[in-house]
Amino acid sequence: MTVREMIHRLVAFDTVSRQSNLALIEFVQDYLAGLGVDSRLVPSDDGDKANLYATVGPAVPGGVVLSGHTDVVPVDGQPWSSDPFELTERDGRLYGRGTCDMKGFIAIALALVPEMKDLKKPIHLALSYDEEVGCLGAPAMIRELVASLPAPQAVIVGEPTSMQVVTAHKGVTAIRSQVTGFEVHSSQPQRGVNAVSYASRLIQHLDTLARQRAEAGGMDGFDPPYTTIHVGPVQGGTALNIVPRHCEFLWDIRHVPGDDPAAIVEGVVAYCRRELIPAMQSVAPDTGISTEVLARVPALAGEDDNPATALARQLTGENATHCVAFGAEAGQFQEAGFATVVCGPGSIDQAHQPDEYISLEQVAGGETFLRQLIAWLS
Repeated sequence: MTVREMIHRLVAFDTVSRQSNLALIEFVQDYLAGLGVDSRLVPSDDGDKANLYATVGPAVPGGVVLSGHTDVVPVDGQPWSSDPFELTERDGRLYGRGTCDMKGFIAIALALVPEMKDLKKPIHLALSYDEEVGCLGAPAMIRELVASLPAPQAVIVGEPTSMQVVTAHKGVTAIRSQVTGFEVHSSQPQRGVNAVSYASRLIQHLDTLARQRAEAGGMDGFDPPYTTIHVGPVQGGTALNIVPRHCEFLWDIRHVPGDDPAAIVEGVVAYCRRELIPAMQSVAPDTGISTEVLARVPALAGEDDNPATALARQLTGENATHCVAFGAEAGQFQEAGFATVVCGPGSIDQAHQPDEYISLEQVAGGETFLRQLIAWLS
């Protein structure tokens, strides 16, 4: 199967994170089995999704892990010019959801498996689920890799970097805050506790923290070069004539390596206990604010001298290394003790966009990169 054919097959699987990825995983498992390669699944707790990992070549130390996620972001409400789950070629580009982020990289690796017959050190394929909703799937697989694989010398996470060598990315912490007020008729607001109003005060506090981080600066190489705090969806209230009892919102922290997102969350919880909750409970004792961490993705700390970085530089011919603001599973691999780098085809500028695409030039660059890796390990 050619690389283009493999991209076509993978894009056709609707693996938006809210849905199962098992059809794609079963296809990959069957494909590898047809080439004589055994694979193992690491399912989610509910069995609706699964990670897959496989070893091509001898089971000896010193191999390389090629890591990619199988889930994609939704297409709802986006003005696509073609079917997002049908690969379309136009003007030197391959369009479809996931072509760039990051089924293109996975497809290249899978299509080149038949060329891995002479490996002296192995290539380990590691495909995850639910990266797009907080890197939730990879940790269970990484634990198995640590326990069962002969120690690899490097992990290459194939997120779209335009084939540049990325040695650092921001970490991500996703949080939900829920405000419980006391509902009364809106003609008597002084008797109630308006959950939306208190949520807005908390959001204003988060905006203040965000401005303070921006003014303090941070770490060169990132854009922006500081830890950010962002408020996303907000939901609250039931009717205009009812003082809202409930309001909740999601927010995230994208932190530079070395910053501590847990300290930010703890500070926010302390602010609520000190400044907001006492005033709420002076009116109604059962009111309050809860804050829950939904997901935590560690940052990838820059290591220009580790084996993964040295290998990626050798394969790309690039001496420069880069930092990116998006989060990835690379930080989880590094946290588990693996030398890790991010390098893959396509540009993050096209990721999550309507008419997402990967250029044929980037596909060719990814093929060259992995063929050089195969030759090096052979």
